[in-house]
Amino acid sequence: MRIWFKLFQDNHLLQDTVITDDSNDTRTHKIFRALEQVCYEFDLSKPIWLDTTIAEFKRHAKARFYQDNFVEQIDFDYLEIHVIEE
Repeated sequence: MRIWFKLFQDNHLLQDTVITDDSNDTRTHKIFRALEQVCYEFDLSKPIWLDTTIAEFKRHAKARFYQDNFVEQIDFDYLEIHVIEE
């Protein structure tokens, strides 16, 4: 599985990375582990999965984490997660 994470500010890409996980773990565990890894890499607090975020991710294998998803103040508009290969 490959998951692409992107940070955006004013419709400009600030930072991005792709996390690859070839383990035999479940899809959910791979996504949570990749999110934890990218938060460490980008020096972010872990976002909260709101119901709207979960619904968007289930429909499109893609979701955006806005300020509402973070406990701390963020200095970007949103963090996007996109599963590019399963």
